[in-house]
Amino acid sequence: MQKITKAVIPAAGLGTRFLPATKAMPKEMLPIVDKPALQYIVEEIVASGIREILIITGRNKRSIEDHFDKAVELEDQLRRTNKLDFVKIVDDITYLADNIYYVRQRETKGSGHAILCARAFVGDQPFAVLNGDDVVYAPGKPCLKQLLEAYERTGKSVLGVQTVPHSQISKYGAVAWSKKEGRLFEVTDVVEKPAPDKAPSDVAVLGRYVVTPDIFGYLETQTPGAGGEIQFTDSLRRLCHDKGMAAYEFEGRRYDIGDKQGYLEATCEYALRDPHLSAGFASYLKTLTKDL
Repeated sequence: MQKITKAVIPAAGLGTRFLPATKAMPKEMLPIVDKPALQYIVEEIVASGIREILIITGRNKRSIEDHFDKAVELEDQLRRTNKLDFVKIVDDITYLADNIYYVRQRETKGSGHAILCARAFVGDQPFAVLNGDDVVYAPGKPCLKQLLEAYERTGKSVLGVQTVPHSQISKYGAVAWSKKEGRLFEVTDVVEKPAPDKAPSDVAVLGRYVVTPDIFGYLETQTPGAGGEIQFTDSLRRLCHDKGMAAYEFEGRRYDIGDKQGYLEATCEYALRDPHLSAGFASYLKTLTKDL
């Protein structure tokens, strides 16, 4: 079985739910406390043992490249003012991964089309996919690492899943399964954004995947689905029917950063985990909410 050494982050979406903030700023760069959402995802990848990363971008996403690049002028200024702790923070970002590559999705044709843009980077290898607007807090073991271990057990593509409230399943891909062993499911079907009364289960796919390279053949021939776009889930469904597929119910708290409620929850909860902020911020929240 091939070791997984590459990860892909689709980050070409327009972020319309956050307008006007995302008119010029990528939604993936919205800060959670003092760090862009995308940096949390890159750190998860690296903590899982992968150091070759491709980010799929689009127009007005240049700040993503700038963030992970060397900032010579900024570092020089910080050194001149003896702010050496900040120099380390800035410099560490540059060397998070061995290599971070970028490719533009020239047209917004959907999530499946974005993944297809990674074919030259991936080659004939299994690889990881992490949505650019899904942040997972998993202090015990990184979410992606959990999926990589599930792939090593099964040799099949693995979906990262959790159970969601029945009323919310229409926001996600939902899985049907025939067998479950611990946290590992044997998947029989994947349905993109089903109506609650049509959903095969409340087990939802939540922005983390380990995929075999077979997926590219399905993406190349995929007809447009929901919204008239090439949907990643539709190709995953075909791959599942032909080759089999697993799902892993990962441990961790997942935040949908592309949603205002999810973003605000992430900001509050990460602030409460920050040792420098938690006491003061908790006191503020208690004062703010006492009359709610």
